[in-house]
Amino acid sequence: MGTINISKKYTAKEKAYIPAILVGLKITMKHFIKGFFFRHHNTVMYPEVKRDYSDRFRGKHFISVDANKTENCTACYLCETICPAECIHIVADEREEENNPYGVKKEKKPVSFDIDALRCCFCGFCEEACPKDAIKLSGNYEMAVSARQDAIYDLDLLKRDMNGRKEKTEVKK
Repeated sequence: MGTINISKKYTAKEKAYIPAILVGLKITMKHFIKGFFFRHHNTVMYPEVKRDYSDRFRGKHFISVDANKTENCTACYLCETICPAECIHIVADEREEENNPYGVKKEKKPVSFDIDALRCCFCGFCEEACPKDAIKLSGNYEMAVSARQDAIYDLDLLKRDMNGRKEKTEVKK
C-alpha cells in the first residue's frame, strides 16, 4: 500500500495569493487609519511612560533591612541551596552581639552575598525558601547592563529600604 495524494489543485487566483494579499492590506490600512486619524497607538513610549506590571511580577533582587539598616539575612544558605540556576553565593560570619540590640537574635550575617542576574531565571524559589523574608524580588524590571560584571549584584547593592515590592522614595521638602 502506497501513499495517497489528497492535495487539491489550486486555481490561478489562489496561486497568485491575491485574496491573502488583500486581507493583509485591509488589516494594515485599518491600523494606519486608527493611528493616523484617531491617534490610537498600541506602542508604549518607554522611557517617558513606564508600563505597570502586576504585583506578582518578579524583577530585580533586594535584601530587606530593619530600622537599624541591618540586613535581615541570617546566612542560612537556604536560598543558595534551593536556587536551580546556582546563581546565589553566600559567605557567612558570626554577628557581633552589640550590632543587633533589637528584634530577633541573628547569630550569623553574610559577609558576601552575590547574585549573578544573568544566570538567574527569576523563579522566586529563593524568596519562598527564606525563613526571615530577607531576600525578595522587586517590581523593578530595568536591569540592562553594559558589562557582565555589572550584572553580579553584591551585598551593598542588594540592601535597600523597600515598601512591599516597590522602592521607597524619599519625599523632599
